[in-house]
Amino acid sequence: MTNSYESPFCTRYASKEMQFIFSADKKFSTWRRLWVALARAEMKLGLEVTAEQVAELEAHLDDIDYDKAAEYEKKFRHDVMAHVHTYGEACPGAKGVIHMGATSCYVGDNTDVIIMRDALKVVKRKLVKVISQLAAFADKYKALPCLAYTHLQPAQLTTVGKRATLWCNELLMDLEDLDFQMGRLKLLGSKGTTGTQASFMELFHGDTDKVKELERLIAEEMGFDGVVPVSGQTYSRKVDYAVCSVLAGIAQSAMKFGNDIRILQSFKEIEEPFEKNQIGSSAMAYKRNPMRDERICSLARYVMCDVLNPAFTAGTQWFERTLDDSANKRISVAEAFLGTDAILNIMLNVTDPDNGLVVYDKIITRRVMAELPFMATENIIMDCCERGGDRQELHERIRQLSMEAGAHVKRDGLENDLADLIAADPMFGVSKEQLDEIMRPENYIGRCPQQVDEFIANCVKPVLDANGVSDDVAEINV
Repeated sequence: MTNSYESPFCTRYASKEMQFIFSADKKFSTWRRLWVALARAEMKLGLEVTAEQVAELEAHLDDIDYDKAAEYEKKFRHDVMAHVHTYGEACPGAKGVIHMGATSCYVGDNTDVIIMRDALKVVKRKLVKVISQLAAFADKYKALPCLAYTHLQPAQLTTVGKRATLWCNELLMDLEDLDFQMGRLKLLGSKGTTGTQASFMELFHGDTDKVKELERLIAEEMGFDGVVPVSGQTYSRKVDYAVCSVLAGIAQSAMKFGNDIRILQSFKEIEEPFEKNQIGSSAMAYKRNPMRDERICSLARYVMCDVLNPAFTAGTQWFERTLDDSANKRISVAEAFLGTDAILNIMLNVTDPDNGLVVYDKIITRRVMAELPFMATENIIMDCCERGGDRQELHERIRQLSMEAGAHVKRDGLENDLADLIAADPMFGVSKEQLDEIMRPENYIGRCPQQVDEFIANCVKPVLDANGVSDDVAEINV
């Protein structure tokens, strides 16, 4: 324990992998890589930058003296210049060419885009794995009838597996959004102080082609196929909003999943993992609380609210730039990713095919049979009509018996005896055995098994094949 604040994202929730992506080491070593890329491109395009200077810069990419940088920042009140001077001390022969022609956003904004790209790759890998695990769950239980609900009231039946495809499909929608946004991420490039590239036009004596080639070379070295077409000093802050909106979308889907599991656990139909020595309550020893799914919902709410930060930031930028974005975006964007990472870590645990969701099929079937007589009434009427009954008379009589059986359940606390009441009524001329055959749950699930098969074959499998699903999803904190 320490005597200063520690973010729960670091101590409880997010993976070390995601924490590193938003770490000082990742940020400032990326700044140095961008300075190397700038120097190398300027050398190739004929400026007075030598191969020896580039090599010296490359030799000191990761040995960052943070104490010295802190001293410089205290002196200059400027983080980029503090690191320029710190890098310069480590590379005395190349000191004069570091950051040549650039403004602070050259390293700051380009690094932010690189970090978002790398973080999206981690999110994508975990998201695809969750989709894979949910699809396997859906396939396993595609034919197990269960109660479906509208308005949280029992409706026609579905299957456990078909319901899982609903969760899975929303995550596929999120993956599509993620791929779209990640595919259109572009570096800011080398745009200069107000986006006009005036400083680089000065360096290259008005040679427009070289200024454009400079950006192309930098983008290529940093793994991008291009830079934004126009900008002020910064890339548009709508980019941050678009990326965080993807994360908020994942949070929405995860919250829907988590809430459904919490309700199903209350019904005792499906239960999240519960470890041998896990304590559900400090007061009630019997409790098996759905703490994992509660955590999913809690973190999801945070991520969904957090997306408002980049939205307001994007809308309040003045002209070519204003610095009121900086403090906000370094918190909100990082925490959106850390929160989403934590959510997916928990979902990976909860949906694990070996130690994840527990399905209590006997409870599910018992709850189905308690409601099925009401749902089967139309089938019973049609069966009796085929044997000569009058549809309208049968409908009215079965309505009366349904009200009677409903009163037995709700008023008297008895079992649903509608089938017994129908079997005892000579108007229907049907035995209890015949009614049992009519009321087989599998008769009321429509195309659920086929829908699951089609969904997995047509929607999930192509995604899994395209992404080469791996068991390697880094550490999982739950």
